[in-house]
Amino acid sequence: MSNEARVRPVRHPKLAMVSMLLGAFVGMFSETSLNIALPKLTLAFHVNTATVQWLVTSYMLIIGIVLPLSSLISKWFTTRQIIIFALVDFIIGAAISAVAVNFPILLIGRMIQGIGTGLILPLMFAVVMQIFPPQKIGAVMGVCALVIMFAPAIGPTLTGLILAKASWNWIFWSFIPFLAIALLFAITSLENVGRITRPHVDVLSILESAVSCSGLVIGASLASRDGWLSVSVLTALVIGIIVLALYVHRQLHLETPILNLRVFKTRAFAIGSTLVMLDFGIILSAMYLLPMYIQNGLLLPVALTGIIMLPGGVVNALTSAVAGRLYDSVGAKRPAMIGFFIALVGAGMLALTSDHSSIAYVITAHVILMIGCPLAMSPSQTSALNSLSGMESADGSTILNTMQQIVGALATALATSFLELGRNAATGSSAVCFTNGIHYGIYFTLVLVIIGIILTFKMSDKPRSNDL
Repeated sequence: MSNEARVRPVRHPKLAMVSMLLGAFVGMFSETSLNIALPKLTLAFHVNTATVQWLVTSYMLIIGIVLPLSSLISKWFTTRQIIIFALVDFIIGAAISAVAVNFPILLIGRMIQGIGTGLILPLMFAVVMQIFPPQKIGAVMGVCALVIMFAPAIGPTLTGLILAKASWNWIFWSFIPFLAIALLFAITSLENVGRITRPHVDVLSILESAVSCSGLVIGASLASRDGWLSVSVLTALVIGIIVLALYVHRQLHLETPILNLRVFKTRAFAIGSTLVMLDFGIILSAMYLLPMYIQNGLLLPVALTGIIMLPGGVVNALTSAVAGRLYDSVGAKRPAMIGFFIALVGAGMLALTSDHSSIAYVITAHVILMIGCPLAMSPSQTSALNSLSGMESADGSTILNTMQQIVGALATALATSFLELGRNAATGSSAVCFTNGIHYGIYFTLVLVIIGIILTFKMSDKPRSNDL
């Protein structure tokens, strides 16, 4: 990275990063920790699984809408303004959720939180590139990645412990002290980075992006309640697909698009990014289904659910840290292929569970899945981004981050739809019916794994690929 790219060196770069690292930690913690509380929330607000999953999908949907706008926003407002706004926004959203007396208020609070996370995540990585010298960027990026991996690893366990001793409200209250500390560091230590150029804002692109993403996610979410052939689902999906096509056409023809979709012309990026999306869908659908199976299928308490989820979360973080290094020595194809085959074993084991499976079996299946998924993801992501150069690398990173959130929301919604389908198809006790629903959801996960395996055969054996 050239010195020109370092727009403004700051006096205390490490202190400047604290606010964003804490904000990103809470954001990622919030994204996965709520999964374990969903059964409690269905009872607290008298809603069904199809409704309560909106707390997960809406959060990721808002992040997915905000993320593509991060580059534009950073050209209109200073770093301090954006981060302080994002942290205050997150605190307000967490407080609204914590005091919610009904489900709509809780949902609004979650969506407000999503705005904060969508602003903090991309800006954190952009600031690293601007305030640290080239020889330190790798180490700092590693810390950022570790924070993002560590939060989902401990999220379910901490949530389980909170729910064992207190009400669900304290999940959201627990966010606020960390966010308050982050806000203090943002006010005292974060300096302005970047240039304010106030470029043209293409309002139509922003609207198309929001409507297309919302249409697809709303359609998939409503399917679990109304059925795939209902008027509401078909209307939402058709609107989403049509507006998405218009959005893609506009981005390809704008001189300065919000998302540079031309990077998909690079074959290695197209394949690598698709594998990352599939992998993220596998992880999110499994992490959504598994806590509910443990509580509603195995009828185990919520605190024990968090402990059962911990080994897989830790293994996911550790494997992610190691897998990224494999690319330099063996390329992306072999690790990705092996990773998806391992994930196939783990998902297959989860599909064979029953309402009386042992805890050891469930933990083993989860750990195997959490070895395979990051083993495939890190090399695939590196392969995708390494196939781009210059400003295209930043475009590719934004696209990957955005698509991950949208795919995560869609995967959660689809998993819920199949869960409800499986529950309704079974007879017997509630635990038996719920376990059958989990099987249907895991079948969806298995389909994603199989598609990933097939696609790895199209990857290049070379560590770098710039072919078109």
